[in-house]
Amino acid sequence: QVQLMESGGGLVQAGGSLRLSCAASGSIFSINAMGWYRQAPGEQRELVAGITTGGTTNYASSVKGRFTISRDSAKNTVYLQMNSLQPEDTAVYYCALYSRNSYYSKVEYWGQGTQVTVSS
Repeated sequence: QVQLMESGGGLVQAGGSLRLSCAASGSIFSINAMGWYRQAPGEQRELVAGITTGGTTNYASSVKGRFTISRDSAKNTVYLQMNSLQPEDTAVYYCALYSRNSYYSKVEYWGQGTQVTVSS
């Protein structure tokens, strides 16, 4: 059974930074793509960023240039560095493990979510 545990959320002022971490249990981490999604109140969950095992990345246009996704295979951990945060970035952020090594594949596992709140 795979478990994803997020950490690093919190309250930050506009223009600030946060780094989210997602630690994964299980060997499946080393062969599948990972991603970060977010869901704001009243909105649908949306992809923020994805990364393959080879380090190929994909970003939503709204975060490109501000957010960076990375992964440490030795630690079974994926990170999301968020800079220049804006109030519209406020959401619950979810870690995701895909079914294959592609961020276009189905999400197989979800983390429990971590709240990010950006004040103006």
